[in-house]
Amino acid sequence: MGRRKKGDLVNGWICLDKPLEMGSTDAVSKVRRLFNAQKAGHAGTLDPLATGVLPIALGEATKTVSQMMDAEKAYRFLIQWGVSTTTLDREGEVTGTSDVRPPVEAVAEALKAFVGEIQQVPPNFSAIKVDGQRAYDLARDGEAFELAARTVTIHEAGVADAPDADHVEIEIRCGKGTYVRSLMRDLCAALGAEGHVAALRRTRVGPFTANESITLDKLTDLVHRHALSEALLPVETALDDIPVLAVTDEDAFRLRQGRPIVLLPRQVELLKPRVGASRAVSAMTGSVLVALCELRAGQLSPTRVFHL
Repeated sequence: MGRRKKGDLVNGWICLDKPLEMGSTDAVSKVRRLFNAQKAGHAGTLDPLATGVLPIALGEATKTVSQMMDAEKAYRFLIQWGVSTTTLDREGEVTGTSDVRPPVEAVAEALKAFVGEIQQVPPNFSAIKVDGQRAYDLARDGEAFELAARTVTIHEAGVADAPDADHVEIEIRCGKGTYVRSLMRDLCAALGAEGHVAALRRTRVGPFTANESITLDKLTDLVHRHALSEALLPVETALDDIPVLAVTDEDAFRLRQGRPIVLLPRQVELLKPRVGASRAVSAMTGSVLVALCELRAGQLSPTRVFHL
């Protein structure tokens, strides 16, 4: 007999508003302890100096984390002009200073060059591995190395606010792998200015938005009121952009056993225009998520089975 897992069977997502100066791993641990959940994970690391949306998966929701890794994200960040740092944010050592304060119109115009599919070099202070070591560890040790440029996509970028001559606030909507600090660095270079990211907030990860996020203080309050379930979002929240197919109890039983089901021709015709290149389909019986499947040759084959 296998060893019983510690904790309770809790399934769903928490859209956490991560506080400043807390790592993503610590945030997951705190949420897991609040729920006394058996299993937990997060969809997309958020730096300690950043705040905002950190989707945390509990129980069966951890099986959908991979779907969220490719999700579109949105950020709002503040650039402070005049000082550049090693880490490209306010935590690093000063590497350069300047009296240049680009006007808002110039910033807005320069941002246009970064919209679309671009080549971006990640920051040296990042979690990317170089010969088996994290880049930030090498950077802290003063090691000399260069990271290769990567293709990323920025869908939108614009000036959100300019509180004073020393600061400008930028909003972007982007694809996976985009580094805000790298965008800031390259924008400063294009404007002939020195600068660093003074504040960063993630406002969206796929279907998870800042408007529906919840703080750790509010979660703690819900614990005291025995109302934690109020903050729990369904497992299928992460699959909101994947077409859904209603299946019978008999087909649900087959899928849960890991066996494919044969679809009727009309079901295939209905799904084909919606599945896209991924061929992913969510199979549900009633309001219960059964499996994440792949549509192929008129069949649905389960790739992730859920026990809800």
